[in-house]
Amino acid sequence: MVEVRAQRASKPVSSRLPEFPWDRIAGYGERARAHPDGIVDLSIGTPVDPTPTVVREALAAGADSPGYPATAGRPETRRAILDWLARRCGVIGATDASVLPLLGSKEAISALGVHLGLGPGDLVVQPSLAYPSYEVGAKLVGAEIVASDEPETLDRTPALVWINSPSNPSGRVTSPERLRELVTWARDAGVLLVSDECYVECSWHDPATEQGPSSILHPDVCGDSHDGLLAVHSLSKRSNLAGYRCAFYAGDPAVVGELLEVRKNLGLMMPGPQQTAMVAALDDDEHVVEQRHRYAARRATMWRALEGVGFRIDHSEAALYLWSTRDESCWDTMSWLAERGILAAPGAFYGTAGERHVRIAVTATDERITAAAQRLA
Repeated sequence: MVEVRAQRASKPVSSRLPEFPWDRIAGYGERARAHPDGIVDLSIGTPVDPTPTVVREALAAGADSPGYPATAGRPETRRAILDWLARRCGVIGATDASVLPLLGSKEAISALGVHLGLGPGDLVVQPSLAYPSYEVGAKLVGAEIVASDEPETLDRTPALVWINSPSNPSGRVTSPERLRELVTWARDAGVLLVSDECYVECSWHDPATEQGPSSILHPDVCGDSHDGLLAVHSLSKRSNLAGYRCAFYAGDPAVVGELLEVRKNLGLMMPGPQQTAMVAALDDDEHVVEQRHRYAARRATMWRALEGVGFRIDHSEAALYLWSTRDESCWDTMSWLAERGILAAPGAFYGTAGERHVRIAVTATDERITAAAQRLA
């Protein structure tokens, strides 16, 4: 037994995982911080504006929570999720068994392969530009991962396919027509299709003339059934709740039910006070509109400033980032920005398709966004 433990200790789980991406830009951060006016950190898209009053008041009101919460969530939590899906995403036919509150979307994404029992021999597909947690989740269980925007063309049938619209990092929106094609293929092939929709309410389209982001669970995409489909949603960006860790799964009741059983055995429960806050956040649309106006102004400021010094902005019709390029290596662009006290995220973090772009977040304060624009000017 001692020998077995020693062997395991010599091969830590972390050895399977890719290098933590943010550690790779520490040097650029140091250079940016040396700027006389300090750093403008536009690398990680963390909210900086106040959590809405309606949510903070609900958290305080729900602070007396002495008992263990149910993994499935309170009835009022599930009802708020279902109402929001219907109201904001046009989802119909979802039931209590279709949704499951979570301790943050990143945990849910990274641990999905573990909770579904994937392992060596299974294939996971992620987009060509992809949030790093999809790869982390696959490598954690020893599955193979491939980057492709056309999983139906692969020689091998995947066990799980990730799609992400609006995209992190590029802000690209997948059309309903393409989503329908993927749903049809996945069902015919017996593949679980998982849609990361964490930015579905962060869109910059004109409702009068343009089609906004669609949920994979919308009837125009999936018909009258959610079979074989799972969506992941987060309140971190829409409600400035990154510190609350509020998210949820929605989709095929059989898949959600399997995840519920696993999570019950692991004791993964959303704390009661956060559930109260989550209900308040989902029930209130006004604060989402107000926050969208803040981000729209910051986005416009940065877009003008970047184009003014020769950047090209690709896609970026949704989400909270400007997918920007100077038609050079992303690392050269990182250096150019760091000299001006600005820290971005290199596109290489998100796959080889991003090696000539940087991701610039518009989640900094008005003062810092203005400072960045002035430095570029």
